[in-house]
Amino acid sequence: MLSAGRRAPGLRREELAQLAGLSVEYVLRLEQGRATNPSAQVVGALARALQLSRTERDQLYRGAGLLPPQDGTVNTHVSPGIQRLAARLGDVPIGVFTADWTLVWWNPMWSALLGDASEVPVTERNLARVLFSDGAAMRLVWPERREDAFAASIVADLKEAVSRYPADVRLNRLVRDLRETSDAFAHNWDTATATPHVTERKTIRHPEVGDILLDCDVLIVPGADLRVVTYTAAAGTTDAGKLELLRVTGGRSAFDGVQT
Repeated sequence: MLSAGRRAPGLRREELAQLAGLSVEYVLRLEQGRATNPSAQVVGALARALQLSRTERDQLYRGAGLLPPQDGTVNTHVSPGIQRLAARLGDVPIGVFTADWTLVWWNPMWSALLGDASEVPVTERNLARVLFSDGAAMRLVWPERREDAFAASIVADLKEAVSRYPADVRLNRLVRDLRETSDAFAHNWDTATATPHVTERKTIRHPEVGDILLDCDVLIVPGADLRVVTYTAAAGTTDAGKLELLRVTGGRSAFDGVQT
């Protein structure tokens, strides 16, 4: 469906850049053929933004001179159906993560609540890097940052992911880097055991609306090995009102925040 004044279907360059978490200038360079070697992460982000099918996604990878993701590697494809479903829940902050806890899709409410992940390099949008490193990923805002139990559960998830995707180069590099640079990660790697994710209550300290007490749920997408993370508040509460205010105002594009 075309918006008012639009003469052709499809996404505008600015919309594609926003959905893919890329700069408009970089998308323009791709269009003009001046960016000739896009990374697999960038191509994957474009495929998700364009809501391509798996076959169309593979064609895009080949067109960029890259091999499509192979069986035995972490799935980074968010199907159009999952994107449409999440998009319909526009009043709920939603982020979609891969099996190695890389953020690959998020809605405007996620950005309003937790900060805009598009301001972080594609390769750094990983929750384990947020929890256990001090690089660019730390500019993301995660309420789980100071929870030792949650951090341990993320490491346990990575251990399971390694057993399922032993050929995944990016996953193995992530684990190797963190084991070499973080004593806490190395300790958790040696001791963590698999634990199911359950509903947890999180207090987000937002610079515009103050503390918000929310229920955090992790939903697994069958067959895709994706994690859909949602934040909700009980209807009629002050916290629900604060979420609604963020929906209306859009929050801030990026900010510093901590969990209480």
